[in-house]
Amino acid sequence: MLVNKEKRIEYLGFNDFWFSVFGILILSVATSFLFNDISGFSFIEILIVLGVALFFAICDWFINRAIMIRLRKTYPDLKDNVRRLIIFFIAIVATILIVDFLGVLFFSLLLENVSYNFQERSKSLVFIIFITIMIMAIYEAIYFFVRLKKSIKEEEQSKQAIIQAQLDAHRNQVQPHFFFNTLNTLRDIIDQNPKEDAKEFVDKLSDMYRFLLESGNANLISLRDELKFAKAYIHIQSERFGDNLKLNWDIPKASLDAMIVPMSLQLLLENAIKHNVISKAKPLVVHVKIKDDRIVVDNKIQSKSTQLPSTKVGLKNIEKRYALLTDKLVDIQNDGNRFSVSLPLLKTTAKK
Repeated sequence: MLVNKEKRIEYLGFNDFWFSVFGILILSVATSFLFNDISGFSFIEILIVLGVALFFAICDWFINRAIMIRLRKTYPDLKDNVRRLIIFFIAIVATILIVDFLGVLFFSLLLENVSYNFQERSKSLVFIIFITIMIMAIYEAIYFFVRLKKSIKEEEQSKQAIIQAQLDAHRNQVQPHFFFNTLNTLRDIIDQNPKEDAKEFVDKLSDMYRFLLESGNANLISLRDELKFAKAYIHIQSERFGDNLKLNWDIPKASLDAMIVPMSLQLLLENAIKHNVISKAKPLVVHVKIKDDRIVVDNKIQSKSTQLPSTKVGLKNIEKRYALLTDKLVDIQNDGNRFSVSLPLLKTTAKK
């Protein structure tokens, strides 16, 4: 018997102390009264019969239990279940027969008129084998259930690890994309504006990268923090476009604690700026509002005749990150006149 409780739980799936105690008592009492006519026995003789039955029950129980543990160590994989159970069944039958023979032989040395007769004992042996198999089946059922739960848990952890790795990959994909586009913006500022404007742009850009570093590896951040980042980005772009770039913010305070995928709002604003004409003749007006627990970024389409080089990361990246975190979809609308993207606002409990 494994004395250590942790070891019992490891190899049996549960702490079987009381299960063993009551199981042995029930087995010994059942065999004593079912296969012995004790109506004419004295109290002392009844105690002897019970003691002998208890001896056999303890031997059978713990030998079979030890064999079961040994087989579980030898065949730990689920694929070996059939082989292990066949060997265990043969071992139960052999153990009960051997214990019965050796036990009767032992008691024949102590008591008179005791001899081994297999035919007389066959009925009780069949009963004991059947009961023992039923008891060991309970052990196996509990063990299988525990292993199944463990397997499901490990599978879920593996899935979560894969999802986290995918999220990390998509998040790491966004930052080079952002860097690529801000360098393009810096190039335009250098071409069109004095050197001091470029310096100021670089200073503010460093503040934005500081925000990226501080946000760490979060898969979701509050809308409040995302708005700070997005507005800092728009402030930088306003130095380039001036009054030709206009943002209408309609964000109620009640929505600021909702969660959003990091840099998603900034990416939408970046796409709007990148793919639309922004000039004095055609100012770009971008509307950012809350509607039905979603944040909507909407603008009139003012397509450029020539497009800047694109990494084609933005919208697909946002869609993939949302898909990994929630069943709520990113909604993209393009009717040829207006372009609108709607992002779900989440709660941390709403994550997949």
